Amino acid sequence: MKAEKIFYLQVLLGVVMIMAVSCTKKGGDTSALYSPTAADVTASATLEDLQQGRALYIENCNACHQLYSPDNYNPSQWRSILGNMSSRAGLSSAQAQLVTKYVTRGN
Repeated sequence: MKAEKIFYLQVLLGVVMIMAVSCTKKGGDTSALYSPTAADVTASATLEDLQQGRALYIENCNACHQLYSPDNYNPSQWRSILGNMSSRAGLSSAQAQLVTKYVTRGN
C-alpha cells in the first residue's frame, strides 16, 4: 500500500513538473484561424458569441500550446478537448461555452 502511494505521488509530481515547464507563452500564429462573419452565425451562436470565443481561444489556449485550427477536429472532439482543458486554462463555464461555439463553428 505504501509503495502504491509513493508511485502515485511520483506520477503526480511528474505531471505537475511537465505542465509547469510546458506552460510558457508561445507567440501563436492566428492567421490560420477563421475570423467569424455574419455568414457563420447559427441558431445557437451569434456573431458576437463567435468573436468573443475566438478572442478567448487566442488569449487562453495559446498560453500553453500552439493554436489549432477549428477544422483540425470535429465538434464532438472539440467538446471533449475543451471539457478537459477549460479548467486548466482557468475558463469559466460561460467562457468555455463561447470557445466551444467558436471552434465548432456554432454547432
